[in-house]
Amino acid sequence: MIGYFTIFVLVMIVSVYAIVKLYKLNAETRYILRIDNRILDYEEKLTDSILSQLRYEKKFVITKDIVLYDQFLSAKGDFNKFLAEVFLIVDTSEKRDSLSKVKTYYERFQSLIDKEIQHAQENKINPKRKYDQETEKTVDGILEELKKLGIYSRHDVKQRMKSLGESTASAQKLAIVMSAIIMVLAIATSFLITRSITKPLTILMEKTKEISEGVFDGNLNITSPPEILKLTGAFNSMCAKLKMVDKMKSDFFSSMSHELRTPLTSIKEGISLLQDEVGGTVTEKQKRLLAILSEESKRLIDLVNSLLDLSKMEAGMMTYTFEQGSLAPLIGRATTEMIPLVEAKKITIETKIDEKLPTIKMDRERILQVLRNLIGNGVKFTPKGGQVRVSACLKNREVEISVSDTGPGITKENLTTIFEKFHQAALKNSDHIKGTGLGLAIVKHVITAHGGRVWAESEPGQGSSFIFVLPV
Repeated sequence: MIGYFTIFVLVMIVSVYAIVKLYKLNAETRYILRIDNRILDYEEKLTDSILSQLRYEKKFVITKDIVLYDQFLSAKGDFNKFLAEVFLIVDTSEKRDSLSKVKTYYERFQSLIDKEIQHAQENKINPKRKYDQETEKTVDGILEELKKLGIYSRHDVKQRMKSLGESTASAQKLAIVMSAIIMVLAIATSFLITRSITKPLTILMEKTKEISEGVFDGNLNITSPPEILKLTGAFNSMCAKLKMVDKMKSDFFSSMSHELRTPLTSIKEGISLLQDEVGGTVTEKQKRLLAILSEESKRLIDLVNSLLDLSKMEAGMMTYTFEQGSLAPLIGRATTEMIPLVEAKKITIETKIDEKLPTIKMDRERILQVLRNLIGNGVKFTPKGGQVRVSACLKNREVEISVSDTGPGITKENLTTIFEKFHQAALKNSDHIKGTGLGLAIVKHVITAHGGRVWAESEPGQGSSFIFVLPV
């Protein structure tokens, strides 16, 4: 509001200034038309009138024609009328002095004319030469003063036009400068207003993205605009509640995992004893049932162990033993462990490891866990006759490991969410493939703890690639 009010005030100032200048221009123009132009017009009329009087007087003296005398008197009346009118509008002392001299000369001129006309009417002889000299002198004086009057008026017009030109030029410059300032202020104000809205919204978007990735730290501090301040408060409150719910869920799974581990271990050991026929002879059918129970109990124990590991990682209580070592043996070990499953599904697994691969600082067991999860997923989702490729190379002072398969692929919207716990991408024609949704979440925690990054690349129907990098 302050920004727009400032712009409004500046616009009003420029508008008022322009109106004042236009009024002044109009006033000066009217003055020129009302005074100076009329004076110049009267100058011409007075000049014509005095010359007409002189002409009619000379003709009358010669011809004694009364019509010429009447025309002389008409011209005389016009002169007196024009002289009286111009006296009313003169605006400077110089012009008034010139008119006064014109009046004086004209009175002298009339005196000479009257005598000449009287002598002509009485048929008296008048000294012609002396009369002509005096008459010419007075007419020249009148014409000279009228000429000065015109010069003064033209000079005043020129000065006023010059003043108007300077005033117009300064007004134009000021208008341009003020318009530029207003434009800059308008752009700056619009930018600041837009930024004051978009910046908080961008922060809220980033924070919302973090929430979608499972980070519930509600530490937003946005003080303006007031409407977004209220939204920020509600957002922080929501984050606090989500964090509490997430903690309750993690605590529940951790507690349940601890409680389940002991009985599950006991069940597995009991099944092993039954398989060893400690409790008596076991039939073939019973052996098959015990094998299924053993496999399922192992699966449950692995799930519990994964839940416990993930809970420790999320709580920051997982301990890592970092040692300098090579990735090649770990990749070899992980692929070897997959051979029975690979042969059962009749797929091929290839490894391509750079010979100059440097050693890195890592927790061997945790990185081996990462490789088992990624390679295991690749084998699991690759159809019969497919292929899994594992490669490792050095890129930009980082070791990059890639696990690619020829499975059904992953949709674009699932490429980031698959690293969240309990999340599994819905794959076409793979309803028979089940999992816990914890493997990739553990992978992300382990790689992050090693200072690395992990991501997935995939196109539906064209397989998937899981890539992680570790610093050298």
